[in-house]
Amino acid sequence: MMEKAKPVVTVLGAPDEPQPPGIELLDGHVEVRSACDEASLRETLPGTQILLVTDFRTEALRAAWPSADSLQWVHATSAGVDALLIPELVDSDIPVTNAQGIFDKSIAEYVLGAILIFAKDFHGSLAYQRNHQWKHRDTERALGKRVLVVGAGSIGREIAKLTSAIGMEVYGVARRARRDDPDFKEVFASEYLHEQLGLADYVVLSMPLTPATEGMFGPEEFAAMKPEGRFINIARGAIVQTQALVEALEKGRIAGAALDVFEQEPLPAEHRLWDFDNVIMTAHMAGDFIGWRVALIEQFMANLAHWQKGEKLFNQVDKKLGYVVQG
Repeated sequence: MMEKAKPVVTVLGAPDEPQPPGIELLDGHVEVRSACDEASLRETLPGTQILLVTDFRTEALRAAWPSADSLQWVHATSAGVDALLIPELVDSDIPVTNAQGIFDKSIAEYVLGAILIFAKDFHGSLAYQRNHQWKHRDTERALGKRVLVVGAGSIGREIAKLTSAIGMEVYGVARRARRDDPDFKEVFASEYLHEQLGLADYVVLSMPLTPATEGMFGPEEFAAMKPEGRFINIARGAIVQTQALVEALEKGRIAGAALDVFEQEPLPAEHRLWDFDNVIMTAHMAGDFIGWRVALIEQFMANLAHWQKGEKLFNQVDKKLGYVVQG
């Protein structure tokens, strides 16, 4: 009896990155091809049934799309899929899945850590330590402070759980209002964003980048925040108008910011954001924990088992909206 042909998986990674650890888990299950740019993707796409994308910034798919003659599924090893949602893919019947669930808890830990850094003024303590200065002072409590999570999806939910656990009052903003949510005190519809910004001690962005959210946080949104409020972005840099953020910090319209994502990455060394004492910055790593790359491949393998059995894939993205719809 002739052996059944293995499905063909093309792994699309960044040009300067090796194959992710854990990719060897695919051995024996599928035929693996590798691509890292438009030219190599054009060569590998013919006959490919599954495209596994590990480079969340890639723009190669649009140019190589005409070569996709057998594609049945696209999977992104990231929560955001904005770079992949070209019109040709959106208008097709090809499902897109993402890595929802892998980074949620780690990102929530990052947000909680940033809140505690601000509340307990670790910035100040470390500065005094470096100068060998003993400086007693009072700091804030996180207990009872109000957190507004803008984007109440799976990541936002984990943020709500963790910050609620230390006694913070957590509210959300989403497309639709939810008054009986188990993790948020209340979720408000997006038209109430400005009203809620003015009540929050901490504003956390956790929504996907879509045409509707690109550049949505600008001068009016920062002006709506209270001067004591802190701003945390673990979503996508392009959701925020960077110059508006810089001006809000310079003019004291907000009390500080924790930023893991930026409109331009890497952030140039001469950028003004580096110089603020009340800003925490990290290199797009809020969700990255030791072992995350292997976890991503294991998640893909679990979904591959569904695909091979003809079962429904989990983490399917609503291609019109740009994210996995909860519930």
